Amino acid sequence: MVLLRLLVFLFAPVVSDLCSLPCFINVSESQGPGTILQFLSFNCSSYTPTPTLELLNVQPPTTFFNPPSLARWQGTYVGKLTLSSSARLDALMVNHYKLQLKFTCGNHVMEGSLSVDVQRDLSHIQCAGQFASPAGEMIQVPETVTPGARLYTLLLPGLELHGAQMSIISAQDLPHFPGPFSINEQGWLQAPSQGLLGQAQKVFQLQISVSFGQRQSCQGMVIVKVLPVPSSQVSFLEQAQNITIPENLAPGSEVVQVQARGVDLHYEILSPVPSPLFSIGRADGVVRTTTPLELARTSGTAVSRLQVKAFEQGRPWASAKLNLTMNVQLVNLWPPRCLPALLVSQIPETAPVGTVLNTLTCEDPDSVGATLDYKLWFRSSSNPASLCLYDRVLEVNATLDCDTPGACFQHAASILVLDGGQPQMTTEVPVLVMVTPINEFSPACAPRTFRVQEDAAPHTLLGSVVGTDMDYPHDNIEYYTPGGPTTFAVDRLSGEVHLLGPLDYEQQRLYRLTVLVIDHGQDQNPNHHRSGSCTITIEVEDVNDHAPECEPPFQELTIYAPLGRSMEVTKVSCRIPQEPQRLTYSYSIVGGNSQNRFILQGAILVHSDLVLGPFWPEQPRTYELLICVADAGPSTPHLSTTATIIVHLVPRRASTVATSTHRTIVPSTMTPMLVTDTEAFWQPQPWFVVVLTATGALLLLALGWLLGRLLQGLAQLLQAPSKPAQALLLNSIQGTEGSIEGFMEAPKMEMSQAPSSVMSLVFLGTGRDYLFNTHTGARRWL
Repeated sequence: MVLLRLLVFLFAPVVSDLCSLPCFINVSESQGPGTILQFLSFNCSSYTPTPTLELLNVQPPTTFFNPPSLARWQGTYVGKLTLSSSARLDALMVNHYKLQLKFTCGNHVMEGSLSVDVQRDLSHIQCAGQFASPAGEMIQVPETVTPGARLYTLLLPGLELHGAQMSIISAQDLPHFPGPFSINEQGWLQAPSQGLLGQAQKVFQLQISVSFGQRQSCQGMVIVKVLPVPSSQVSFLEQAQNITIPENLAPGSEVVQVQARGVDLHYEILSPVPSPLFSIGRADGVVRTTTPLELARTSGTAVSRLQVKAFEQGRPWASAKLNLTMNVQLVNLWPPRCLPALLVSQIPETAPVGTVLNTLTCEDPDSVGATLDYKLWFRSSSNPASLCLYDRVLEVNATLDCDTPGACFQHAASILVLDGGQPQMTTEVPVLVMVTPINEFSPACAPRTFRVQEDAAPHTLLGSVVGTDMDYPHDNIEYYTPGGPTTFAVDRLSGEVHLLGPLDYEQQRLYRLTVLVIDHGQDQNPNHHRSGSCTITIEVEDVNDHAPECEPPFQELTIYAPLGRSMEVTKVSCRIPQEPQRLTYSYSIVGGNSQNRFILQGAILVHSDLVLGPFWPEQPRTYELLICVADAGPSTPHLSTTATIIVHLVPRRASTVATSTHRTIVPSTMTPMLVTDTEAFWQPQPWFVVVLTATGALLLLALGWLLGRLLQGLAQLLQAPSKPAQALLLNSIQGTEGSIEGFMEAPKMEMSQAPSSVMSLVFLGTGRDYLFNTHTGARRWL
């Protein structure tokens, strides 16, 4: 518990400084061994084995860093990185370290880098090195050095930022000194203006004072030894070199090795001093990088100019100079970075051309401000020209019509962002444009005319109303008949027109229905509908469904027919009350016209007696004529009815009385007398006759069953003898003629004990019973 509290106490101040790989930190060069550089946070499940954190390598190689430790704190694993006991950070020597770390959590392994930038500590600047030692800094110069030439550069790290003031405070009196040496603010020790010729083998001690800040100063000594003219000459093969290197060289990487001719040569960089980007091996002349050459992060690194000096170790004045130009070439390490990383837009299909959907912002991490190239690439779209990309702006390029199946609703594309580096890097930004449908068009239907016969059965399909809608999905409409007749119905989905009730051509021949068509499911707003209407006409076709009715349907006439002449008997008057427009009928005699004495002339019944013969009746005679009247015309079927006409024919002949005086001639021509007798009769409906017949049959069956039950009960009553007779019969069977007590107990005997002789109980009509013994023939009256 104490250890846990201590851990919390240690981690509490740095919780806000936790970082995850990769990570970049800055550390001052004044930090010593044991300094905590950074805390790293890692996530690992508590069900896995204990995780580990390892330091794989350090670039450039060094032992300044301890292996990291790992501890659990508040559900997170925290790694700690510290400086080792050998750590001596110097920003002038190496100002950047790259540590490769490996974190293992069960089967999950993660590697990342930790970049450590060593910063100068200006508060600890002081005179150091041989310059500040009691012996001082020894330099050797040839006597042939150019007057006023730079002999030595005093390097005091950080003083150049503080504006240090340097001066020679020791005496430079003649004749020991040929002239005064001088030193400027940059620490350049310069030869006297008179030169050093003739001063060979002389040693000059120069006490130098350095002042900086407020009342801060230090002192050191530089000893100048003048050497005679060298016997050999140091030289480079060429005076200048141009070197091109990539920017992704790691710190400490070899750039070039310079070589000069001479004996026991050493190398150093004369300018710039100090050199922030490059260093040179004193013995081998290998030029190396000291810091990452990232052009995007460090300005002024594209071109660096170095002046390298090669000199003999024992005779520093024997030297040569080489100018190196370092051209750092941009290396395309990172693809362009874009915001947003995903473009998702939703627009209606009626969006006009030129509508801005989104604007993309991208930059190249390798080269800030570099020009990028943008390309639009469609993944799936029926109309690739519907979108366009102008520079970084995505716009609508064509009409987004969604009324064609599969035309739009979703446009999937990508914007490819390419940089100008080598190798060329590309970033793909997915684009998803959702086009929402808009209910633009109103549905419509064409007027139609349907014909139906008046005897059509209910639910008969008359036809269909065809509605159209240009919006997608096409023809997604419903049909309604607001306030229309209830005789017809329109199916809500299919538009089929059905007959619901009976029709009557004579009552109504034409119907008009207004059909309302309403679309649905064609807009993002489900409540947005459009409607249209059309009128359908239903014509009822006539069907001959009424038989003619004659008035009266029955006639009885008495005519006096003259001999040898034809006469009109009557006119059959028939019509169809339901169809008064029908005026054409056909008439024919279908019965009762014996001897063919009657004919029909249209609707007129005529008695014809043009042919005289033996068939002329001498006595009155009655004819019962059946006349069939059927409707005529194109309508089918043809229905008919039968009219009955009873004609009492009284023959009348022309008679002559033979007398001596005159002759009576009965006129042959008489006006017949028509007598009409109408009899009313009841003609029930067929269903009533069937019901009445069935009811009568059931009633007769019930009466028969009841009568049978009564007769059966009466027969049983007549066949059963009285109880005294039964008792006497049983007593005789047992052969007992005793007392009344034995007679009364006879009913208790079982029938199975009776003897073979049988006694019969006989009932006479007189009201008395007797027993008859079939064995002896004896009778006994009761």
